[in-house]
Amino acid sequence: MKKIFLLTIVLFYTVCLKAQNPAISAVYTPDPAPYVYGDKVYLFVDHDEDDALYFKMKDWLLFSSEDMVNWTYLGAQVTTATFKWARQGNRAWASQGVEHKGKWYWYLCCNTADGKDALAVAVADKPEGPWRDAIGGPLATGFGFIDPTVFIDDDGTPYLFWGNKGFWYGQLNDDMISFVNGYKEVPGYTDPKSFGELQSKMDWSIGKNRMMTQYEEGPWVSKRGDMYYVVYPAGGVPEYMAYSTAPTIHGPWTFRGRIMDEAENSFTIHGGNISFKGHDYMFYHNGKLPNGGGFRRSTAIEEFKFNADGSIPFIPFTKKGVKAVGTINPFLRVEAETMSNSWGVKLDRLAGTNHYVTSIHNGDWIKISNVDFGNGEANTLTAEVYNWKNEGVVEWYINKLDGTPFASVRYDNASTTVKNVALSSRNIPKGVHDVYILFRGGDEELFCFDWWKVER
Repeated sequence: MKKIFLLTIVLFYTVCLKAQNPAISAVYTPDPAPYVYGDKVYLFVDHDEDDALYFKMKDWLLFSSEDMVNWTYLGAQVTTATFKWARQGNRAWASQGVEHKGKWYWYLCCNTADGKDALAVAVADKPEGPWRDAIGGPLATGFGFIDPTVFIDDDGTPYLFWGNKGFWYGQLNDDMISFVNGYKEVPGYTDPKSFGELQSKMDWSIGKNRMMTQYEEGPWVSKRGDMYYVVYPAGGVPEYMAYSTAPTIHGPWTFRGRIMDEAENSFTIHGGNISFKGHDYMFYHNGKLPNGGGFRRSTAIEEFKFNADGSIPFIPFTKKGVKAVGTINPFLRVEAETMSNSWGVKLDRLAGTNHYVTSIHNGDWIKISNVDFGNGEANTLTAEVYNWKNEGVVEWYINKLDGTPFASVRYDNASTTVKNVALSSRNIPKGVHDVYILFRGGDEELFCFDWWKVER
């Protein structure tokens, strides 16, 4: 039995060593919406339920990263219950968050209580919340009013774009929760020169096919130099990723073609691009996690470079994903929910600022990439678990899930949840390494894992 367990661990390790896509592995994270703020990228996502057989989405999740590889879970900050006027427990679809003049605004789509597509806005003083309904009702309602994307121009003017089987936009007031002069259809939406060759698509608003451009849904608006870009899922189902450009936010838009193929194991694709620490990244989702698919989708990321003329190149899908642009400091508290990869574990479903890794069983593991141990000054490791259920051991490995762990902590009862262990002088790590945290125990769930750190 021991040999079989170790062989399984080695196989998981071999498969996952170089894989960085999907970028988040402990939960399904469709419709990624990254936002750069200072030295962090905040990632606003929806959440497909583990047992979804159709779109089953109850809340929106938030993550952050300083290195593009290790992502820290910041909670299920907004749910359909945040909006008392909304249909509860489902239709928590695509969203995007942004900071404006000291406040954070999260634009989302859901249903009204009587079933209408609606745009909602939540507001907070900081990304970690608390978030509240900014209006007390929908910002706008209408068929296909989903997938909002917010864009703030260089002069500080905010705009909101959205739409499925339709494409609308409007300039927001400075309060970010109302329109200056209402909203209207994006100029050229029905013009193949602006959004691609016409094709016959099902329009559910009229219940039959009609000729429409390649634009499908999920717009992402950005600007580079003097050029405006809109990236969007295109072509019907299954969707590929395309883009158009314009010299002004009001157009005229010109179709620039395909930049990503249809997502792997998913009939939808949705995301957007950012620049961070001198690199350009394209976010999207696929169905590549175990048990994944068209209704259980996951964030993936690719790095790309704009062409000399400002055009976006074709971006192939990769398993390796992106390289880290920073390191993790283990001498500071490392949250358990900070990871680059994992197997078996789950995340809590809480708002607030305290989060943890849960559903931990024998053989589950967490990977943290690019951990900088310096010159080997560490002499102890401290870690905390809580919600103890059964005896288990937590082990820390360097670079791979075999050999001798450099630290091991046993939690044998609920009375002591914070433990310190001395590191053997033979095993003290130095330099930059990947760290694997392996959980061992019996057949039942063990405990929740909160944080860890090494100390000099």
